[in-house]
Amino acid sequence: MMIKLDPQNLIGDNCCDRVFWPRLKAIDIGSIEIPPVVTPAGNIIPKINRYFYIVTKDIDLTNGATLPANLFTDDNGDPVTEFTLFNPNGYVNLYINAVMQEGGAYKVAPDSLTLKPFNTIIFAGTPIIIESLGFQQI
Repeated sequence: MMIKLDPQNLIGDNCCDRVFWPRLKAIDIGSIEIPPVVTPAGNIIPKINRYFYIVTKDIDLTNGATLPANLFTDDNGDPVTEFTLFNPNGYVNLYINAVMQEGGAYKVAPDSLTLKPFNTIIFAGTPIIIESLGFQQI
């Protein structure tokens, strides 16, 4: 069987061909100049806050929805009145039924979670988790 190789990606021209990798050549590591390690002054410490809510009745997202922060609890199960957000040194993730949501599908403010309009329903019993991560230099 004769195999033609594509010089760009080294893949054969039919379904039964194999991928061919170029041979690797060992070199003396002493001949490579390793760049210096730059250590920042201080340490970067992550801060993570998670907020949990189990939907108590179906939420129709046809026109979007806003959920107040006081529906949520923190990692200790304590009720919260607002979400801690870390702007500009952080970000927020939203999980609905354990699936991370696209950033453009929601907005988190200190007092609420706003879900943008979408042709779906979040059913009662579905967990909603907000994860707020921030970074501080000490």
